Amino acid sequence: MENKWNLDKLKEFYKINQDKYSLPSFESLNEDFQIEKISSLETELILKEIRVCISNKFFNYLRFLESLINPANASMFVFAMAKTIADKDKEKLIKLYKQLSKLEVDFIDLDLEYSEKKEAEAIKEYYRLWQEIERYF
Repeated sequence: MENKWNLDKLKEFYKINQDKYSLPSFESLNEDFQIEKISSLETELILKEIRVCISNKFFNYLRFLESLINPANASMFVFAMAKTIADKDKEKLIKLYKQLSKLEVDFIDLDLEYSEKKEAEAIKEYYRLWQEIERYF
């Protein structure tokens, strides 16, 4: 039996929500956050799954920044990198860390009470934020 849920179906459902909420293009989100991974999931909560996919990338970068800022239990690779970071660059890392930490709290709030509109707003905001901060990584 053929799996009816696939990438084309995901794009179709995303397009409906893109038009409804003025979301970024599927291609742009996919390039930055690899949202096509959710095409194997059969779900009615597409925007939530996309937001979770986005949040995973932010969480990974947040943990990396944590290791650079406070390398006490970090790997030798990270510890060696952290030792070479200039004070002015460390200040930038701390600023990024604070921005991403705030998102972690936002993610929890969104997980507690589902709202399609809030999910769409979060996707737009997180995409905008990524465009702003990705150059620092």
